Amino acid sequence: MSQQHLVWFRHDLRLRDNPALSAACLDNEAEVLALWCITPDQWQHHNVSPRQLNYQYDALRVLQQDLRELGIPLLIIESKDYHSLEQDFIRLCAEHKIDKVFYNHQYELNERQRDQRIEALCDQNKIICQGFNDATIFPPGTVLTGQGKMYHVFTPFARAVLKKLVAEEIECSPLPHKRKYPSSVCGSTLRDFSSPEGQYDTTRFPLGHDAALHRLRDFSTHQVEHYADKRDLPADDDTSLLSAALAIGLLSPKQCVKRIVHDYPNVFEQPGGPATWLNELIWRDFYRHLLVSEPQLCRYKPFQTWTDHIQWQNNQQQFTAWCEGNTGFPIVDAGMRQLNKTGWMHNRLRMVCASFLVKDLLIDWRWGERYFSQQLIDGDLAANNGGWQWAASTGTDAAPYFRIFNPTRQGERFDPQGKFIRQWLPELSAVPEKSIHEPWLWADKLKKKLDYARPIVEHRQAREATLRAFEDARKYR
Repeated sequence: MSQQHLVWFRHDLRLRDNPALSAACLDNEAEVLALWCITPDQWQHHNVSPRQLNYQYDALRVLQQDLRELGIPLLIIESKDYHSLEQDFIRLCAEHKIDKVFYNHQYELNERQRDQRIEALCDQNKIICQGFNDATIFPPGTVLTGQGKMYHVFTPFARAVLKKLVAEEIECSPLPHKRKYPSSVCGSTLRDFSSPEGQYDTTRFPLGHDAALHRLRDFSTHQVEHYADKRDLPADDDTSLLSAALAIGLLSPKQCVKRIVHDYPNVFEQPGGPATWLNELIWRDFYRHLLVSEPQLCRYKPFQTWTDHIQWQNNQQQFTAWCEGNTGFPIVDAGMRQLNKTGWMHNRLRMVCASFLVKDLLIDWRWGERYFSQQLIDGDLAANNGGWQWAASTGTDAAPYFRIFNPTRQGERFDPQGKFIRQWLPELSAVPEKSIHEPWLWADKLKKKLDYARPIVEHRQAREATLRAFEDARKYR
């Protein structure tokens, strides 16, 4: 009697370099079933954006067809949350007489706890579970300090990862062949959980693993060499646009590393665009490793515990102005309007907008983290939390709390001609280039009327207030 294998898909919606799928298919005599779980209450609890849900739904439709061609049906469980999923999962395993469950690890706290409970239930029912690393270049716990501890500072972590990459060749899992005995089980009908408010640009965020791989190859061939010079210029739109595909697993980080190393063999010794982009992939890994090392980060807790004593102002009216892109600071407003319209924001602007919320408005970084998550098509707890805590100076890195971006100077530096600002703030189209970053000075001088918000805060005063608030909180260190 052949073995019954179940592959549980999560944020790994692809056939290539999917270690759980590859392992499930190694036994060519086994019948292989696939599973994906709809958990709407859990999605809401985790602030998953409508755009990311639509993106996942579209990716699942592609995956379902890809699996069908291999002779693997995709089954769907719909449970309101992870707790109700547990019994539904075991019932499905019993119904199909599953012998082994294969899945790729997720490193967020709720997901790890879910997996531990389901593994225990499987053990009680004599079902073998096998988990694999998929979401990081190297598994958390394998990149350690000389004292055998996980890194809490990025630079030495990056050095250690690069050293491992030089010493160990990255291997991707093989693409499974068509099953010798295709399953006779009828796959589930995939309920449409997409929504009108989740519409997104499919040309910028392509559907399916093959399209994401094509985007990776194209970026590596034509753009990455200029990445170091252009990545901070939002008007040039010269980033990889692969973050959404990585977030739901249309691509793996190992595929990205392998592509860059293949195309640029000197990437480890030679500074430039490929090395800079590889460094960004290592940042992504660093934040995931931190979630495992410091699980309180998954509970909206700061890494620097003393920062929980900061007296935030949390002005709701100012928060709303920030959310809507009506702060009177053009580069901030342009970034927020790009986010609201597209579900994506240029990374430099994520830092600028986050710094403005925390350091100019003295609004709790967790408000901004949640808002970003609710909007982003590339929403990812590790990266989103890590980026917000970096901007808020509550996280791991050594850069201190007095790192406060001047939003006007940031605009002048990274959008000097105001091309990006004009794209998203058409009400400033008549403002000359030299005045685009402080349009009210120009308008007041010429007695012109602007249909644009006046600055909701004076940066110098706000900076001083923030420094005082952080100084007061430091007494609790």
